[in-house]
Amino acid sequence: MALGIFYALIAGLMWGLAFIAPLLLPEYPAAWLSVGRYLAFGMIALMLAWFDRASLRRLSRSDWLQAVKLAAIGNFLYYLCLASAIQRIGAPLPTMIIGTLPVVIAICANRRNAQRDGLLRWRSLLPSLLLIAAGIACVNRAELSSAMQQTPINGIRYATGIALAIVAVACWTWYPLRNADWLRAHPDRRPRVWSTAQGVATLPLALAGYALLWIFTRTSGDTMPLPFGPRPALFIGVMATIGLLTSWLGSLCWNEASQRMPTSLAGQLIVFETLAALGYAFVLRGRMPESLTMLGIALLVAGVVWAVRLRPEPVVAQEHGA
Repeated sequence: MALGIFYALIAGLMWGLAFIAPLLLPEYPAAWLSVGRYLAFGMIALMLAWFDRASLRRLSRSDWLQAVKLAAIGNFLYYLCLASAIQRIGAPLPTMIIGTLPVVIAICANRRNAQRDGLLRWRSLLPSLLLIAAGIACVNRAELSSAMQQTPINGIRYATGIALAIVAVACWTWYPLRNADWLRAHPDRRPRVWSTAQGVATLPLALAGYALLWIFTRTSGDTMPLPFGPRPALFIGVMATIGLLTSWLGSLCWNEASQRMPTSLAGQLIVFETLAALGYAFVLRGRMPESLTMLGIALLVAGVVWAVRLRPEPVVAQEHGA
């Protein structure tokens, strides 16, 4: 359990980096950021695949199909929606909406995986969920008030940004549940190999996406310079960094955590991603968070501390007579 928590913490620190890429490259559309990130991830995974080639050959056709599904929904669609939301309404509100993932995943996983992982009694789980929800609400209120004071809110843009962030939540609720299913069903497989397999599965999708972007740019009269946009050095550097750290290393650490912990508990530890994203955002702003934000962060941490103390109770399978 302790090692699982450590891996989840590292995964959160790595994933938080993805939230600042749209802020560092605001002139790049979300589709470019998504394709660039996963093109880098796929190329890095392809190089690493050489070292795990024997283990990768053991994966069946259904394993590769599952890796493609996880890559398409948990990687491409998730980050496309998240980056689009951040570019429409800034980082704080999408970060907070994504921050509901610990609560959403815990609720979904607790009943869904009770036979496999054990059941967390709702009376034990509720304080943790309430603390995390209260922390998210505090940070959301502080950040939204600050954003509204700085720039007028465009209603349609604001609504579409929220909708995209909600779709991102749906994608990343589905992803850890299905990813954990595979990892728990294959305890003999190394999580590193599964991370690399997802990266290799991502590469054809990224290449196809890049080709479509190239064609669209050429035929639509878009002024985006090809092949790497107006700031190629920064774009390549940021994409390579999040491709290696956020996508591959973050995925590896999350797989290690998912193989060691019940999904309902691991899901709550995604709060580390929210905390990391907020921390990075405030570093970029060059100022300390407000008191209400600090209270929210304290509540988030308290909720996580409460959650990791819980131990699932075994569920005895019911016998069905003839």
